[in-house]
Amino acid sequence: AAHFHQISTDEVYGELLLDGGDPFTEDSPLAPTSPYSNSKALADRIALSYSDVHDLTVTVSRCSNNYGPNQYPEKLIPLMIANALDGVPLPVYGDGSNVRDWIYVDDHCQAVDMIIARGRRGAVYNIGAGCFMSNNEVARRVCAEVGVPESAIRFVADRPINDKRYACDHTAVRALGWEPRVSFDDGLRATVAWYAENRAWWKNKVNR
Repeated sequence: AAHFHQISTDEVYGELLLDGGDPFTEDSPLAPTSPYSNSKALADRIALSYSDVHDLTVTVSRCSNNYGPNQYPEKLIPLMIANALDGVPLPVYGDGSNVRDWIYVDDHCQAVDMIIARGRRGAVYNIGAGCFMSNNEVARRVCAEVGVPESAIRFVADRPINDKRYACDHTAVRALGWEPRVSFDDGLRATVAWYAENRAWWKNKVNR
């Protein structure tokens, strides 16, 4: 039978405060705050409706922030790496306190494979590595890995909507037999190495 898997985002649950709030579960109400997360929440609902109405096997995964090789350099980590490699300032939105759960792209892909193979029809699965770091900390880790001083970090005007914290419970996907395998240190090292070796791919894609 056909199986449709919808790759969504943890942003559909909305914002948690930096100083509190239990992690979201798959049963948490959806409260998206941006056009992007609203579009994802709607797509989730549409996809799941097909499971009942058209007898289609549907699963949904809501993943935290991905990073890794070949990621377009508008995203935080590849932009930090590209700027550090080029010796230009590393722009961080606002005060850099926003917290995200960072997962290496290979771990995300393996989780999706596991859900497609073992997931329950019509079910939603949160995916994340439990690697919570502020944007400040991410920028500092990039500086250390590339070998540039932290003084290269520059704070810039925040985005109009920039949720403070996302955090999800990942019990359901782990119960299928999945767990993240790549530590942030190892994942960042591999990512920096890829961007250092593939300047031709990203040099004209960076918007500074």
